[in-house]
Amino acid sequence: MTVSYSLEVANARFGGFSKLLFRWRGSIYRLLYKEFLVFCALYAFVSVFYRYTLTSRQQDLFERIALYCDHFTNTNFIPVSFVLGFYVTLAFNRWWGQYTSFPLPDNLMMVVSGNVHGGDERGRLLRRTLMRYAHLSSVLILRSISTRVRKRFPSLEHIVDAGFMTAKDVEKLESLNSDFNKYWMPLTWFSNLAAEAREEGRVRNDVALKLLMEELNKYRAKCSLLFHYDWISIPLVYTQVVTVAVYSFFAFCLIGRQFLNPTKGYKDHKIDLYVPVFTLLQFFFYVGWLKVAELIINPFGEDDDDFETNQLIDRNFQVSMLAVDDMYQNLPPTVRDKHWGAAAAAAAAAAAAVGSPAPYSQAAAGPPGARRTPAFMGSTYDMSSALVVVPPGRSTWAPPCLGWAPTGEDGRPVCCLAVVRL
Repeated sequence: MTVSYSLEVANARFGGFSKLLFRWRGSIYRLLYKEFLVFCALYAFVSVFYRYTLTSRQQDLFERIALYCDHFTNTNFIPVSFVLGFYVTLAFNRWWGQYTSFPLPDNLMMVVSGNVHGGDERGRLLRRTLMRYAHLSSVLILRSISTRVRKRFPSLEHIVDAGFMTAKDVEKLESLNSDFNKYWMPLTWFSNLAAEAREEGRVRNDVALKLLMEELNKYRAKCSLLFHYDWISIPLVYTQVVTVAVYSFFAFCLIGRQFLNPTKGYKDHKIDLYVPVFTLLQFFFYVGWLKVAELIINPFGEDDDDFETNQLIDRNFQVSMLAVDDMYQNLPPTVRDKHWGAAAAAAAAAAAAVGSPAPYSQAAAGPPGARRTPAFMGSTYDMSSALVVVPPGRSTWAPPCLGWAPTGEDGRPVCCLAVVRL
């Protein structure tokens, strides 16, 4: 389930983000703790091996190797920050692109509801079937890329049981031979059914039919884009390079960041702390960064922050059927609003008292007598002075003056919004 914390950060306050550090579900701790414990165990093993198992001569050799490894991990010979930062940025842009490519039926259902007419059974059947075809296409594509949806609908029969398609639809879909994904076929049924509705006069003109097809093509394009996001991944070689860079860096840290015998006078080894605090923090940041990329590179899995595809399927089907069936020509009565006629003047006067043209509750308007922040009209709207240059021979014009300044050089009084002749 997607972890949302928008309410907790709605207002900036002291320690606002710090409160999020104590969450477990969807946290970096849950994502990283296994790798972190393995690294700590390996570091402890190497430390115990160096301190209590090796002979003095072997310790000297180990110390020289540790100093050599430490030299390379403290320089930029392994560009972990650069490689990892670019990769995470690429993965994030891909993650956001997949989210914005999710096919939502809202625009399409509005067009269907407004342009496929008829309150009889045939009209209802046309509108519901059109939206069911569109929804079926998204279910088929999500079933191909999302593990959650695939587990929910392991076969077409399960989609029939859910009511998203009929047995006849399955027969028609399977009767058409194609070596490729058939998610586009229900959209073809949509276009043919829309043309049939036009012939019957349910769609009253070609402009309305064109609008239907335009929205359908936008919907189809998003389904296609999701499919291609799943098909074309970030090149494997780049993922391998980043993974090797990060894990090899910390493999050398297991030796290079060991605390050596301080009595031997090695540089930067004046104290023996046993626990490499800053190395552990570095591991937390770098490997945590890599795990973030691993999390968002494919958001159609079953991680805490992956997309709620099943919930979106249910939502899209419900709202689309409500829009084209239950809400078709089902309007609230058209009546005069609260601010009609004379009431509008009173409302305007009352609104002026609080500095806003719309009514507000006491909580929204603030304490009694308080004025609301005036609307932003542009950065130059309230300029106290300006210079308007009028070419010679042209009629002069000046905006309303905020006041008159002392007489200018030519003997004319100068407005705060001054008009100057060349």
